[in-house]
Amino acid sequence: MLPWTVLGLALSLRLARSGAERGPPASAPQGDLLFLLDSSASVSHYEFSRVREFLGRLAALLPLGPGALRASLVHVGSRPHTEFPFGQHSSGSAIQDAIRAAAQRMGDTNTGLALAYAKEQLFAKAAGARPGVPKVLVWVTDGGSSDPVGPPMQELKDLGVTVFVVSTGRGNLLELSAAASAPAEKHLHFVDVDDLHIITQALRGSILDAMWPHQLRASEVTSSGFRLAWPPLLTADSGYYLLELAPSAEPGTARRQQLPGNATGWAWAGLDPDTDYDVALVPESNVRLLRPQHLRRRPGRSASSSRTPGRAACA
Repeated sequence: MLPWTVLGLALSLRLARSGAERGPPASAPQGDLLFLLDSSASVSHYEFSRVREFLGRLAALLPLGPGALRASLVHVGSRPHTEFPFGQHSSGSAIQDAIRAAAQRMGDTNTGLALAYAKEQLFAKAAGARPGVPKVLVWVTDGGSSDPVGPPMQELKDLGVTVFVVSTGRGNLLELSAAASAPAEKHLHFVDVDDLHIITQALRGSILDAMWPHQLRASEVTSSGFRLAWPPLLTADSGYYLLELAPSAEPGTARRQQLPGNATGWAWAGLDPDTDYDVALVPESNVRLLRPQHLRRRPGRSASSSRTPGRAACA
């Protein structure tokens, strides 16, 4: 029996290894994750190496791959610089290697300029970004910036980007709290550069929570529409969704769309930028009773707008 036990163990190890090489499981969340790294001269070479090691360890804990999370690294300096765009690396190990090989850029700490650049990268097809997936920004900073951070950061959040801030310096609590997504206690971390490992697991969990919407939410807000996303409440066989959208002041003029049970998103276009809209997502399940989900949203300004018909995203 012993040879068979050894053979079975060897086969199990081979299967486990081949599974790891295939990348994240099919149920892994999809999303675009941008690391914004302070690479300016205000950061010592030692601090930069420690932050780089921290980001490598964080990447090792995330389901990175073509069918799951994609990652990009952008440096903050006198001018923003892309270390690698979304989709360049097809495995988590390749992304870890690329992070650890990143060289410090030096120069001024023009974070606001880098944030405007990051907005372009998060929504640019040429940079490998994908439409209809959650967007997350992780900004690692020593707490200072040579240019204003507030306006470009707010633009990102208005577009539905979830922002995490990791400050390894003193920084300004009020300014950094305003920069991070709400609630600040979940999205803002003050930690010494030698203690970054303490927050790795918590930050990983928060990033994955942001990638899996737990309720109806709007993102990719343009001057004429927005994209909706929701958790997978149904399957293709267990029911369908009824999606309703109406101007808040004219509820009787609702637009309705029926979507299959495996849908997890829909884009509304051709909307009035000066109008608040009420959205209702009604899951019609043939298995159990599910409550409708609601939100109110107004289209906003964006560098790009869409007038194309709505499109569904399916799990």
